[in-house]
Amino acid sequence: MGNDFLASIYILITGFAVYWTVTVIFSKNEDMKILSWASGNAPVKSKSPAIELSRTLTHQFTIQHAAKFKSPRYRKRIERMILTSGLSAELNVAEFIGMKILWGIMLPVVLTILNFALQLNYPAIVFLALIPIGWHFPNMHANAMRSKRITSVRLDLPFFIDLLALATEAGLDFSGAIQRIVEKARGSGSVLAEEFENVLRDITLGSSRAQALRGLGSRLDMSEISSFVNVIIDADSTGASISRVLKDQSAQMRLERFIRAEKEGAKASQKILIPLMFFILPAVFIMVFAPIALNFMYGKK
Repeated sequence: MGNDFLASIYILITGFAVYWTVTVIFSKNEDMKILSWASGNAPVKSKSPAIELSRTLTHQFTIQHAAKFKSPRYRKRIERMILTSGLSAELNVAEFIGMKILWGIMLPVVLTILNFALQLNYPAIVFLALIPIGWHFPNMHANAMRSKRITSVRLDLPFFIDLLALATEAGLDFSGAIQRIVEKARGSGSVLAEEFENVLRDITLGSSRAQALRGLGSRLDMSEISSFVNVIIDADSTGASISRVLKDQSAQMRLERFIRAEKEGAKASQKILIPLMFFILPAVFIMVFAPIALNFMYGKK
């Protein structure tokens, strides 16, 4: 009786999924405004296959429901997450929310179909647990991209600041120094070089240097970048030497990176205790004491 009831549930879910798919494909989307981008251009093709696959499915199935999330605070938080993760050229807020809805529904539905088709007999709690996991999957991807960007910027920032200092000492102004570095670093895949290029683009489009640098700080959202931006803006306003300020900033960042490396090394020595206690020491005890114990138990009397 229980198995028949579960089979009926699986058939109903599968039928609903098929009906929903056919309905969405052949229905007219009346909410095309939420697909528009501020620039009027199509989004950049993502390097992530998951985003490209999700974008297609999202436009077909869930993006029309993203407009129902009208909370300005929530949408602002999503927009900031997209901005700091470097996905602003690939996704807009509506697409991101649509992907959250898509994965929150798709994961449990797919597993339910597989559970019925392959007779896996998973408990219902597994399908319920997949709903919040799927809902937070785009957030996890964005956070991973943000961490990757932060690591890249922290590695490149002292070197880039040294180059800026050298270029300004050679007679270039600050914007010209950034332009020279961007030209040299183009095609290297450096996150910081791409962000400096965005700074130049903002200045070309009419933003002041201070506004363009503050935009850089907002996109990266790092203490090192915020400090760099504030120092440059203060030097501009007070008339201080940019090259001298950049050299001091580079030395300070190298010192902070050295201190951060020392902290990470201290943490590593503590983290190694966990595998040492639970995996390495038991294996050593077995190798040393197992022959003694076996000889004591089964040896000749």
